[in-house]
Amino acid sequence: MSVVYFIFQQTMLFTIPLMIVALGGMFSERSGVVNIALEGIMTMGAFTGILFLNMTGGKMGGQLQLFLAILISTATGAAFAFFHAYASINMKANQTISGTALNMFAPAFAIFVARVIQGVQQIQFSNTFRIESVPVLGRIPFLGPLLFQNTYITTYLGILILIVSTLVLYRTRFGLRLRSCGEHPQAADAAGINVYRMQYAGVLISGVLGGLGGLVFVVPTSTNFNADVAGYGFLALAVLIFGQWKPVRIMWASLFFGLMKAVAAAYSGIPFLAATGIPSYVYKMIPYLATLIVLVFTSRNSQAPRASGVPYDKGQR
Repeated sequence: MSVVYFIFQQTMLFTIPLMIVALGGMFSERSGVVNIALEGIMTMGAFTGILFLNMTGGKMGGQLQLFLAILISTATGAAFAFFHAYASINMKANQTISGTALNMFAPAFAIFVARVIQGVQQIQFSNTFRIESVPVLGRIPFLGPLLFQNTYITTYLGILILIVSTLVLYRTRFGLRLRSCGEHPQAADAAGINVYRMQYAGVLISGVLGGLGGLVFVVPTSTNFNADVAGYGFLALAVLIFGQWKPVRIMWASLFFGLMKAVAAAYSGIPFLAATGIPSYVYKMIPYLATLIVLVFTSRNSQAPRASGVPYDKGQR
């Protein structure tokens, strides 16, 4: 049973950031703007959040420090996403090129600033955020060790974001307007909806969640940051496509890919996998092979928002 707990907890460490970032991409594409800059947004969010943890280490710790780092990462993600929004919406730039430029800029900027500040590009931090056992809930048979022991508050934050995203997208006026802009912006405009404003909202939400996802990815899995989020922004795009731009499906897709990443990262702690003698590089290939296989079989039937990736011009009908 301990192996089951271990696998599930490791899976959640990889699933939550994937889900958060993919949900961010969903809001952007539902508004009609493709955001492939998620990798760069994650990098920038992780960089500023981890830099804050590094600079406040020894002076502050625990959940308050993590909460402040979350605020910094989300603000950074929103600010970085603004550049993509301005290029895509105001300047009618090619959204793929805009996102690619930001992806190239983010790690270079993080490395440069880290070296200027501390002389090396790798930023160290102390992980004081793991919750050994949630009071009361951690003692529940089976569910306690599974969900409420050796966990992080970011896990519950990710679940909350999933619930709120589902409600916002399908149960609010904002969600209806956002979806209409991604499907038929001309009709939305004719109905009195400010398409540009909704697209800005979608992209900025993706920035907030992308920046948060970067921090959530690094904190539980490492004690340093080297301007790299291991391609998680691109993997989140695969999760978004596999999840058909729908929150609940994105959750299941995130669980699948999270399990693949958990196997690749923690196979040595799983007795029956460690005993096979399979080389480590084979396990490390699993998440990316799974991504290719899944996309081959599902992308043909994918139904992205109709206007996603098409710059909206108010003067055209």
